[in-house]
Amino acid sequence: MLNIQGLMKQAQMMQKRMQETQEKLATEEREGTSGGGLVKVVLNGKSEMKKISISPDLIKKDEIDVLEDMVLAAYNDAHQKIDAMQEEGMKEATGGVNFGGLKIPF
Repeated sequence: MLNIQGLMKQAQMMQKRMQETQEKLATEEREGTSGGGLVKVVLNGKSEMKKISISPDLIKKDEIDVLEDMVLAAYNDAHQKIDAMQEEGMKEATGGVNFGGLKIPF
């Protein structure tokens, strides 16, 4: 017979570790770049943009669409890094338990 109290205690411990991991990940930052580093975007662990840096060499009125594409690419690069960081953090917090693709908590 299963030890329900033991399972509940383990679940509570895992929940606590996940909460601590979520709080830690929220403060982490990752930088995404595009155009060989001409555009840089920094996101925090909640995927909120914290900083954007654009090289003055890119600011040309007739090429604004290129600049817009590069900003988007830099954001997406940083976002992918945040996703990877969150996945790794949750893996550590849950002891490798797979929740079937659930994005917890983000």
